[in-house]
Amino acid sequence: MTNWQQRASEFAEKHNLIRSPGVYALDLLSELGEVAKEILLATDYGKRPLPTQFNQSDLAGELGDALYSLCLLAHASGIDLEAAFATTLTKYEQRRQQQGNPGSK
Repeated sequence: MTNWQQRASEFAEKHNLIRSPGVYALDLLSELGEVAKEILLATDYGKRPLPTQFNQSDLAGELGDALYSLCLLAHASGIDLEAAFATTLTKYEQRRQQQGNPGSK
């Protein structure tokens, strides 16, 4: 289990925030929506490229919220994110070698 996953689950347990995986999945989607909103605002809804200087603290906060939700979803589902990530990197490397890129078909 990753350090982030352990820390998130300990925090949730300490503060009686343990929920079902479905709740964490919905929360994760909500947080990812807030990440997208920060990018939309920074680009004036796609009218200009993402500026090199924008309020990164807002985006960082939303990414932190999304990571927290992802960690709790994994924990509630009995998934070790470290192992899942290692498997994903192996899969991407195999695709890259076979197809020339890591994307799915």
